[in-house]
Amino acid sequence: METKRNMSNIGRKTNVSGQNVQHFMSNSPWSGWGLIAGVREEIKAHPEFQNGAMLVLDESADEKAGPHSAGAGRQHNGRLGKIDMSQVGVFLSLVTPQVNTWVDGELFIPAHWFEEAHTARRQKVGIPEERCFQTKPELGWHMIQRVQAQGVPFEAVVMDDLYGRNTVLRQRLDQAGIEYYGDIPANTLVYLEPPQLQYPLTKRGKPSKNPVIGGKRCEVQELLQHPDLAWQTITLRPNERGLLRAKFARRRVWLVIDHRLHEEWLLIRKDANRVTYIFSNASQQTSLDTMAWRKSHRYFGERSNQDAKGEFGWDEFQAMKYLAWQHQLALTILAGWFVAETRLDWINRHHQDPDLLSQLEVDVLPQLSVGNVRELLRAALPLPQLSAQQAADLVVSHLLNRTRSRKSRLRRAKNKTPTEM
Repeated sequence: METKRNMSNIGRKTNVSGQNVQHFMSNSPWSGWGLIAGVREEIKAHPEFQNGAMLVLDESADEKAGPHSAGAGRQHNGRLGKIDMSQVGVFLSLVTPQVNTWVDGELFIPAHWFEEAHTARRQKVGIPEERCFQTKPELGWHMIQRVQAQGVPFEAVVMDDLYGRNTVLRQRLDQAGIEYYGDIPANTLVYLEPPQLQYPLTKRGKPSKNPVIGGKRCEVQELLQHPDLAWQTITLRPNERGLLRAKFARRRVWLVIDHRLHEEWLLIRKDANRVTYIFSNASQQTSLDTMAWRKSHRYFGERSNQDAKGEFGWDEFQAMKYLAWQHQLALTILAGWFVAETRLDWINRHHQDPDLLSQLEVDVLPQLSVGNVRELLRAALPLPQLSAQQAADLVVSHLLNRTRSRKSRLRRAKNKTPTEM
């Protein structure tokens, strides 16, 4: 489609009533979660994901004109870099260097939506009664559990600093035996040696519940010039500019969490204009090269978000109800998997010609893009071309719908009380 991929335009393009499209997305009882689970069944059986696949946990915000859509509110929009009226989703991508695709998602619903004063509002947009307020890291943890319970293979979870700095999420992952790489802020405090936990006696002669911690802490950004760090330049992957390389170093650090010592890796990545600090629970036998390679997969998760918005029409989605958001998520995941599977099939069928690589003086050829797949679809499934009469009928239908909308707005305005106006 060359126009915005909203429900009205989809209806016009496919000669389906716009009301039917709206009903299919917002009210029809088909199971979005069932479709997502079905996609995951196909994904987990594919050879591409049996070794080396990574889960990437991230969020994505979309601007909204008002607070009426499910979960909408004034909240941080990372895309805009400010607080704005937005709807925020938390998403889980399964990625390899070859493909990336969403495998789960949850709508983040701000706390004020669960206040008693908003009961009618929740019911109007269909937020399930069993939903309660959950933070974004809590939503992320439940999604990881769902994917793991369904048997989707992955080696580690990669996440940005909203999730990486959340000690509860990191502990849950560690206790579940899931390797993680979580970005953290540069001012995060750590101990370079195991601190001493002392429990002084109270006036009653019993050990205090809260320990006194002996030892010096420092911010992770202070370690950039630390003499113990052995920096290595590691080649991560080919990119359009040649090869992506970055400097990496690591060391063991200690934290005190819930009055207990906790030891993990501090991994540091240094690019030309950016330094990233990462906590990881990788085993002490894991090589620096392996840790750097796994951490670098977050880039492919960001590609999943970009594909969903720029290619699949996620950011053009317009609906108020929670069920519509869930259905849109399911169809977006289905579209993402279709593109990923097409790309993998293309790789298996059409091997890169060494002579062509030599002729072009490159070491890797580009893969199919989403745009490439779209062109293949246009050839295989061309959209119908309208006759003059069909076009005229669509125009008349559009004008009638605009008239009905105006009539409805005028009627609502007339029925409003002075205080409501």
